[in-house]
Amino acid sequence: MRNVLYIGVFQRYVDPLKKTPSTVQLCGEEDLSDFRWYKGTVREFMLFHCDIVVKGTEPGKNVSIPQDSQGEIYNFHVYSRSEGVSAVMIARASYPELVAHNLLRKLLDQFLTKYPAKTFSQSELAGKAFSFPELKEYIIKYQDPNQADSISKVQTELNETTQVLHKTIEQVLERGEKIDSLVQKSDSLSSQSKMFYTQAKKQNSCCSVM
Repeated sequence: MRNVLYIGVFQRYVDPLKKTPSTVQLCGEEDLSDFRWYKGTVREFMLFHCDIVVKGTEPGKNVSIPQDSQGEIYNFHVYSRSEGVSAVMIARASYPELVAHNLLRKLLDQFLTKYPAKTFSQSELAGKAFSFPELKEYIIKYQDPNQADSISKVQTELNETTQVLHKTIEQVLERGEKIDSLVQKSDSLSSQSKMFYTQAKKQNSCCSVM
């Protein structure tokens, strides 16, 4: 079984048409080999939830949010920077959260060195390819959290001072929003994924797709 399903970098921005907060994936890498039959649906819901948790994480914060996927708990680990750029890791609940957040900090440092810290313009977000092949190394090498020992040892002081906030998906939604309503209104989810979500909810009210 894979410990890390996804690692990616997102930019928060205000949608010029809807005038509402939104996000865009700047780069991402996934390993969905554990999901043989419905990888596309899992992929859509991963990005759907990433949009929610990135928008709901304040700059400078480390947040971990559990989500049930067919009876398996995965954590959405998020680290957000003041530039509006955030890194996300989706990992099994057994993956050490401090290791995850140390990796996300290192990842954003590398990304913002390559693409200097700023708020990316709409034209850049729409047309620029943010090539970051280092993500492939991250998701392969750090499936085993023990491979991150060197990072953890170097950042012992950070481990002692970093506060990881634990929230639920409902706590990062805007007041009054409901996840079921967002699923049905989402433009990023296909009709097949929405149907899959509805069926999963009926079969087991405690579980969702991702």
